[in-house]
Parts: sequence; structure tokens; C-alpha cells
Amino acid sequence: MRNEFAAAIIEAAGKEQHLAFMTGDLGYMALEKVQTAFGERFINAGVAEQNMVTMAASMAYEGFQPWLYSISPFVTLRPYEQIRNDVCIHNLPVKIVGNGGGYGYGIMGATHHNLEDIGALRLLPNMKVYVPYSGEDVAQAVEQMIKDNNPNYLRLNMGAKLPAEIPAFEQWRQLKKGTKAIVIGTGPVLENIFKLPAELLEGLGVWALSIFPVAELPKELIAQISEAGKVVFIEEHYGECGMRETLSHQLLSVLDKPVKVLSLAAKGYPSGKYGSQTFHQEENNLAGDGLVKELTAFL
Repeated sequence: MRNEFAAAIIEAAGKEQHLAFMTGDLGYMALEKVQTAFGERFINAGVAEQNMVTMAASMAYEGFQPWLYSISPFVTLRPYEQIRNDVCIHNLPVKIVGNGGGYGYGIMGATHHNLEDIGALRLLPNMKVYVPYSGEDVAQAVEQMIKDNNPNYLRLNMGAKLPAEIPAFEQWRQLKKGTKAIVIGTGPVLENIFKLPAELLEGLGVWALSIFPVAELPKELIAQISEAGKVVFIEEHYGECGMRETLSHQLLSVLDKPVKVLSLAAKGYPSGKYGSQTFHQEENNLAGDGLVKELTAFL
């Protein structure tokens, strides 16, 4: 998604003169053309993320719309206090872009992983979190963020691919119909559902959730969950502060009968080892044989 983001923000730079771009000394082989497009509106703030966020807040106060780019934990968790105090409390239109959410940076380990970002940022005042599913979603998300005068966070990862077209980017999208159980996922990890054996995938309804916070559930989704009696959450993020937590509250508020719930979420590092993003997804039952076993037992 990094290349799709660069292309989208370059196109926006020529149309929106109030946009500014800041990087925490990252983006080699991706941001060179962004730098050219933004010119003097491009700032390399160095390895000083707290200062970068405060600078961005000041620029936003003066009428700019700053876009901040770095590896996900560096631009969300390290400057969290500045995001809260300088940006969100004052409701300034600062746009934060984190590359490699979840286990995206693989073998580089926990310092480069971000399993808390959606939960940490969605609870801040005025903040909206965007989680694209595919590379094609990114330009649409950027367009929506430019029009939004509130703080935003864009979580980038390796984009999912589907052989069929998917609906345009919005908070809720139904990707597949089914009545055996309803699967709700956020981000590209949801693609792993479509890699299941055909006999297991058959009958599953699949929905993508791409914008947080969640104020309400679609009526069609509520009806489908009630009919199926089973719902599955899948997220490359801790469930305690992520999609599982926010959707469980929503479901308790609207369902008129109990349903069975399976939460597939990151558990950190069960083996104590680091590996590729696929390795971490598989050992957390978000992909591969572990995902198959979890769903088979649940269904």
C-alpha cells in the first residue's frame, strides 16, 4: 500500500496547496517523488517523532493540513502524548500515516510491529482511523481524509487481493454473502478467509470494517448475524482494544438473542520467535492451518 499512498498524495499535492508532508527520516525508495511534488512543503523532521507531531499541530493551526509518515509504531505510539494533547484535544486536521501495521515489518520484531494502534488511536477525541483492505482502497481513503477537518490515522500494510471487484471504500462493506456464520475483519488479514478450503469458505458471509470508531452497525449486518447465530472477528491487532472490543459492545446493544462468537486476534509472540508477517499470522491462528482448525471447531 505504500506505493499506492505515494501516488495518491502526489496527485493531491498539485491540487491542494494547503497540504504539507513530513517524514520522520523514513520512506527511502518511496518518498523521493513525494518530495519533488511537495517542494518546500516537504519536511524531513528527523528521528524526532514527538517534535514532528507538535510541529504538525502548529502548522495545522496556521491553516495547513500536514501529513506525517513513518513506520506505524514510530508515528503513533512514540508520540502518543503529543497526538493526544497537541492534535486531538484541539481537533486539528493532522493526518498520520503509519506503514506496516500489525506484523507488517516481520522479522524486524516487536519494536517495528504495531498491535495496539487502532485501539490506542480510536479512543482519542476527534480521531478517525482508516484501515484499507486493498491497495485500491488507499487513494479513496486519502481523498476522504483530505476532506475531513478532524485528525486522522491511515494504517498501511500489504494490500489484499481479490479476483472479484469489491465495493468502493467506506466504513462497512459486504465482500461475500453467506448464512453459516458472519465473518467481520479489518485490514488485509481478512484476505486469509478467502484462502480457506472451499468447503469451509462456502456459506460464510464476509464483511470488511475499514473506519473507526464505530457508532452503529448496518441493519443488514445485524440481521445476518442474528439469522446465522455465529459471528467471527479477525484482526491483526490485539482484540482487547481493537475490533473485538468495540463490536462486542455494539452487538450487546442491538441483538435480541445470544450468538456464538469466535475472536481471532493477535496474541503477541506465542513461540517467543520473530519471523515473516505470514509466520506471525500463522502462529496466532490468523492464517494457515491454525485458522482452518479454529473455524472448523467453531462451525
